[in-house]
Amino acid sequence: MSGEKPPVEFCKGVNGLEKVVLREVRGSSAEVYLYGGHVTSWKNDHGEELLFLSTKAIFKPPKAIRGGIPICFPQFGSHGNLEQHGFARNRLWSIDSDPPPFPTVSSNKAFIDLIFKPSEDDLKLWPHSYEFRLRITLGPGGDLMLTSRIRNTDGKPFSFTFAYHTYFSVSDISEVRVEGLETLDYLDNLKAKERFTEQGDAITFESEVDKIYLGTPSKIAILDHEKKRTFVLRKDGLPDAVVWNPWEKKAKSMADFGDDEYKHMLCVEAAAIEKPVTLKPGEEWKGRLELSTVPSSYRSGQLDPQRVLQG
Repeated sequence: MSGEKPPVEFCKGVNGLEKVVLREVRGSSAEVYLYGGHVTSWKNDHGEELLFLSTKAIFKPPKAIRGGIPICFPQFGSHGNLEQHGFARNRLWSIDSDPPPFPTVSSNKAFIDLIFKPSEDDLKLWPHSYEFRLRITLGPGGDLMLTSRIRNTDGKPFSFTFAYHTYFSVSDISEVRVEGLETLDYLDNLKAKERFTEQGDAITFESEVDKIYLGTPSKIAILDHEKKRTFVLRKDGLPDAVVWNPWEKKAKSMADFGDDEYKHMLCVEAAAIEKPVTLKPGEEWKGRLELSTVPSSYRSGQLDPQRVLQG
């Protein structure tokens, strides 16, 4: 059909920054900025936005974009000597003209390959050579997949921590629960990274939270009671999971975040933090995240979490 939009479109975004729009035939879409290799939008086939992006997000380098899916590399948070969350999220990425082979569904054309290599300034901050390849795919059912491949092109080993810092759009943070992390140990960033064990049968929210869950399952579910929607995260190569919401006080202290926006977002991040990834020269690491949504008729405990997590 002549009126159909292409599955991959290159265009300009906010402040003239280069972006790529991915579209799936049934109507779902995703937007990716080359600045940060950053997914800023993921919509289902009804055009509903599934990711949170702050109305105050600053699309101006070197400031990282507040919301969507920032890439934390080569450092998560303050777990090292670099700036918060490393520097990959505030660098300009390139289109990868020679990507490695990926197992992609043959009929799927809605994907983009990006690459990030360190500049001379980056090497002064973190003296290691690497190639970071990122494939972002919009699946036939509207699923969003991010696959990172980081290859050590240096003459010596190096270690890094990593996270897909995903901001989900939720109806009301007090009506949301996370399942799949119960009984696990976590490091509490609000208590000097002290280690605790999760006691609840599901995670619910009534105050600021900033936790790194350890040894997490490959699937985690976020149940949004009001929207009758469940997000399912599937991950590979990423043993940890960060759960974050800044709540009222911290939200007011962030210039690029609306005072009340904490009510409509939740970060659940697939990550490798507790045990840094170490690569020898020539070695490659792969970390994959797949996001999907399923309708849920969740009413206070009626949904069997095992069924969601095994689906």
